[in-house]
Amino acid sequence: MQGGPEGTSDPELVCSCLSCGPKQHCGSKLEMVDHLANTEINSQRIAAVENCFGASGQPLAVPGRVLLGEGILTKECRKKPKPRIFFLFNDILVYGSIVINKRKYNSQHIIPLEDVTLETLPDTLQMKNRWMIKTSKKSFVVSAASLTERKEWISHLEECIRHLLTKTGRQPSTEHAAPWIPDKATDICMRCTQTKFSTLTRRHHCRKCGFVVCADCSRQRFLMPRLSPKPLRVCNLCYRQLLAEKKKEAEADCRQQEPICSAIPGYEPSSGDDSDKSDDDKADQWPADTEFYTSEVSWSSFHS
Repeated sequence: MQGGPEGTSDPELVCSCLSCGPKQHCGSKLEMVDHLANTEINSQRIAAVENCFGASGQPLAVPGRVLLGEGILTKECRKKPKPRIFFLFNDILVYGSIVINKRKYNSQHIIPLEDVTLETLPDTLQMKNRWMIKTSKKSFVVSAASLTERKEWISHLEECIRHLLTKTGRQPSTEHAAPWIPDKATDICMRCTQTKFSTLTRRHHCRKCGFVVCADCSRQRFLMPRLSPKPLRVCNLCYRQLLAEKKKEAEADCRQQEPICSAIPGYEPSSGDDSDKSDDDKADQWPADTEFYTSEVSWSSFHS
């Protein structure tokens, strides 16, 4: 799906609203949302995305939701960088794995934009035009095919985020999950710096700091409700830090409850003996010669 005429390679926001002539800009992207919110073209675009994900994806069509743009970005995954399809809506960011481009996707992920913070990153030898998408549950690095496309993506994302935060009165998120450092970034444990990884000595990731660590340095589990309802693997250093934080929180709660308890005549802490029971109780398969980026083709398009 392209935002402009069939086959266009220009990701520039060009309006195709009935109220505007061809090649005219409709103003900001938020004005574009008002134009597209209840149009047939927007419904068709969203339906096409749902069809590409098929039964494995969640329904995306809700009142007021508008598909603003789409494109292929390279996501820095644990094993190696991989191409992923991204869809920018006015309230969510959706991405998934590419099975057949523009026809079939899987492994759908949906991120509420209210929870997103962006951070521009410097280039590396392997990856250019990088930035980090940070959320409370997951953070990861992506890169665009060109500097222009990175600017387009960040600009559109930031405007949507600002609008949602203003609308809800929420403050920008300050707690973010640590991005996982790729496996190939190190051959030794990043905590003990002694254990060398091999076919038999597996790499593990601390869910708190994202470091690549050995089994001996990550035997502990800790419950972090923000990330998962189950205790997660953490390195020994993060485990000690998390325990210390939990102890401080418990002490602070005790100090807050002491004045309340002393103010209630005859109050005694429960022994815990009484019970108050109720009776009503995939892997991407890409040819080796596939080229995802070429100088002639823009991989991102933003709809209008």
